[in-house]
Amino acid sequence: MNEEKGMHFVFVYGTLKTNQPNHKYLMDESSGKAKLVCKARTKDKWPLVIASKYNIPYLLLEKGKGHQVFGEVYLVDETKFAFLDEFESYPAYYTRLKTPVEAVDYNNDLALNPWIYFLSKSAPKLLSLPMFECYDSLGAHGLTYVERFDRVTLDQYSPTNDVQMIS
Repeated sequence: MNEEKGMHFVFVYGTLKTNQPNHKYLMDESSGKAKLVCKARTKDKWPLVIASKYNIPYLLLEKGKGHQVFGEVYLVDETKFAFLDEFESYPAYYTRLKTPVEAVDYNNDLALNPWIYFLSKSAPKLLSLPMFECYDSLGAHGLTYVERFDRVTLDQYSPTNDVQMIS
């Protein structure tokens, strides 16, 4: 399956997935259009961890470690693609790479190469965290995601300083 002109495939693995806390932002048409294409998993193994005191899911740019990660592929327009870049603080916080995935609801015969957001310059300590195949904010891990508007910033805590290497 190929991207249409002005459209992009994006693989989401964390809070933007269906039934997760930030899915509403992905589907909000005021910031562009997004259409679910399929459920999928990465072709290669990647470490998916939950980190920071806000329990944010991160995919680390360490190919071959962790698991094949389950998520969803969306076809998004230019407006939504730009929104996602801003939402994910690309390129400062996340880097985005075209990465092969396999559909899991098409008898695995559909291969795509969507954009995936990976944490930029991840701190080495993140590789010692548990690695997951599939993210769910309310999963058995007990690490419920703290939504942006629920975060207390009085203590000057920054997840960026907690999960990235400081240059």
